[in-house]
Amino acid sequence: MRQLTALDAQFLNVETTTTAAHVAGLAILDPADGAVTKDALARLLLDRVHLSPALSLRLAEVPLGLDLPYWTEDPGFDLGNHLFELTLPAPGERRQLAEAVADLHARHLDRAHPLWEMHLITGLADGTVAVYTKVHHAAIDGVSGAETLAALLDLTPDGHLTRNTPHPAGQDPAPPEGRSADPDLVGMLAGAALRTATHPARAARSVLRAAEDLDAIPVVGGLPGAKLVAKAARLVAGERHRRPELPPLTAPRTPLNGPISAERRLSFGSLSLKDVKNVAKAHGLSVNDVVMTLCTSALRSWLRERAALPESPLVVAVPVAVRRARAKEMAGNQISAMVAPMPTHLSDPQERLRAVGRAMAVAKRRFALAPATWLSELCSILPAPVTSLATPAIFRLAGMACPPINLIISNVPGPQFPLYLCGGRILSYYPLSVLTDLSGGLNITCFSYDGMLDFGVVACPERMDDVWGLLGHLRAALDELLDERVGDEFRDGVGVDLVAGELAEVLLVDEHGGERGRGHLQPGRVAAGAGQGQFEGESGAPDQLAVEASESLLDRTVRVGLAEQDAPHRR
Repeated sequence: MRQLTALDAQFLNVETTTTAAHVAGLAILDPADGAVTKDALARLLLDRVHLSPALSLRLAEVPLGLDLPYWTEDPGFDLGNHLFELTLPAPGERRQLAEAVADLHARHLDRAHPLWEMHLITGLADGTVAVYTKVHHAAIDGVSGAETLAALLDLTPDGHLTRNTPHPAGQDPAPPEGRSADPDLVGMLAGAALRTATHPARAARSVLRAAEDLDAIPVVGGLPGAKLVAKAARLVAGERHRRPELPPLTAPRTPLNGPISAERRLSFGSLSLKDVKNVAKAHGLSVNDVVMTLCTSALRSWLRERAALPESPLVVAVPVAVRRARAKEMAGNQISAMVAPMPTHLSDPQERLRAVGRAMAVAKRRFALAPATWLSELCSILPAPVTSLATPAIFRLAGMACPPINLIISNVPGPQFPLYLCGGRILSYYPLSVLTDLSGGLNITCFSYDGMLDFGVVACPERMDDVWGLLGHLRAALDELLDERVGDEFRDGVGVDLVAGELAEVLLVDEHGGERGRGHLQPGRVAAGAGQGQFEGESGAPDQLAVEASESLLDRTVRVGLAEQDAPHRR
């Protein structure tokens, strides 16, 4: 068994009757002449479920909640608890699909089984099929979620015909060696006693580590003396370099913030990655800067329509992966977060773009010098029994009194080539994430795939009454930036739908935190596995930096650099 971290367990603790803490994805597939069926998915899952711990492990709770839970094998694993099928009523329009998926997304996962579900959805008007998959956030983060998905995907239409395990078809795979299928109750109680005895010392360390980032924590960072305390804590810790100072991070009041209901609404669409890259190149910024600007502009338009635009910038949290282990090696989260202002108060789109570039540069520079750990440290301060009881109340009260952020925007890189599920080509993949009382009633998650930027918008209907309207504002925001300085010769003419991130651009800093420029990962030079990646700086000269190469979605093949290639666009 492996014990959950305090951060993993926090995703369990936040769940209430109105909050379901799973992350999900909606894949739209070519049906491959009827090859994508529930039976085909069942065969594929039984063949590959062992490749990801997130799909094969269930929770083992410590009695009375005295300690953090454990992951353990599910000896009674039954695919019938995880794989489902539904058919949309005629005519099967995209908004009907969104409503059906929103209902699925609002439902909690059953903690008695491994924390995931897959739903095959048929009856779409255009003849495609959809596969909605959700996995609890306690088991995966954005990057490991992409790797988990990779276990089920293939590079070719017939890749699923090659078996990956020797067990007979239709039989559940045996638990991997070295994993316990039965929880050790005595061991769990002994561990709980030991952790309770040593918790004061661990809590003190967490407080000191969190204090180093005190000026970066929303709400707390704005209190008098917060910056001084943070500097003193870093001095005590022996930190030699000076961290860039962050702008004020006080989230203004908006209709998006406050207690949420149990209902969900969602919209999804795609933008041309090439168009976004062209805007970034024309203005000397990164793709991520442009994406954040699109979200900023869309939110500004949406709030103005409702006479609810605040005078001060919105505050956004951007999750950042800091993974050291691959998804097939360890379930759970290895994430941190950058918090930055969104200049929704600026009326000029070019000025907004520049302001976003400056704000994100400061946040990235600071993160490059010292990746923030305050998220996991804050989760470790209180004992597990107290945290599990107090978290829902703290989240709801903070959401009502002083929300620390206005929303979360996530950016997950994906492959720029087509992938297949049970022989059907994945045409789009829209990620969907979590809403909480603390983070507000809106979440925008982006995924770059096969020349497009696919994104999903999840909202609470009591906080956002028109989730499709926000999608339209995102499209309009890109059109606004595709001005004469980009030039018509750059436009690719795809103009389909909508948002996400790049992988290969890297911020180069010196030992004092000064920005040396930006480097671009050279995809052809990335070796399989972690190691030395070669980066080309703005001057054109290569910089050798030790990096952990981000994986492509196919972790059974090779790792591929994704960012700066112009891939063919989906049609």
